[in-house]
Amino acid sequence: QLQLVESGGGLVQPGGSLRLSCAASGFTLDYYAIGWFRQAPGKEREGVSCVSRSGRSTNYADSVKGRFAISRDNAKNTVYLQMNSLKPEDTAVYYCAAASYYTDYGCRAFNYWGQGTQVTVSS
Repeated sequence: QLQLVESGGGLVQPGGSLRLSCAASGFTLDYYAIGWFRQAPGKEREGVSCVSRSGRSTNYADSVKGRFAISRDNAKNTVYLQMNSLKPEDTAVYYCAAASYYTDYGCRAFNYWGQGTQVTVSS
């Protein structure tokens, strides 16, 4: 079965850090650009970050620039999202997705989506 599985979410205090993982099973991640998205209750889904197939190119939403870092380990078939200096407004369900294309404006043409992991930033 082809799937993406996110992990690493949880409850963290403002200013804290979390590292999310996106692991693939049934297919090889290094054929795809990978994007992270989030959706808060009552809000539209927002693109957070995208990484190219090689990992050499990345982009970020303005709201997370300087605080989040995306990376990938193709040998482990896993992509990561390191989230630092977390704010209450970062609270959302975070999803990863495998895309056919990386662009400077984000990933495009998505093939697979994960089920999401909850991130809650609260004191």
